[in-house]
Amino acid sequence: MDAFEAISLPDSSALSCRKRFSLAEANRSLTLVRRIVADIVREYGRLRELHSSCRLHEAEGDTARAEEARGRYIQVTDRLSALREELEEIGCELKDYANGLVDFPARHNGRDVLLCWMLGEEKISWWHEIDAGAKGRQPVGSDWDAE
Repeated sequence: MDAFEAISLPDSSALSCRKRFSLAEANRSLTLVRRIVADIVREYGRLRELHSSCRLHEAEGDTARAEEARGRYIQVTDRLSALREELEEIGCELKDYANGLVDFPARHNGRDVLLCWMLGEEKISWWHEIDAGAKGRQPVGSDWDAE
């Protein structure tokens, strides 16, 4: 079993048919999004531990314990998929399981962009161009309030 084969991130090309958030809408959704993302980060940590455990047991030749870890790994993977689907139902997109990075499709100055939030941040204070990724994050300015 290679690392994290069972979970994948959605394709960003699907953004055009998704909900677009205003800054206020995205911030209002954070009460629920924050809870879901905290669960994702916690479960992803468990997944990493189970992956290591499974590999260790396999290397030691302990097939029974490796199978047990593999079964729990599958359960956690299913849980992560369900949590990601909850975010998708809200209309946002998980970008990073380990750090809890989430994008919210939006429009700014007539362009499709992404509002960007990470677990631990109080509110959405960043945005980036669709093709820029989180490294291209820019602060949300006062011009967002009017949109």
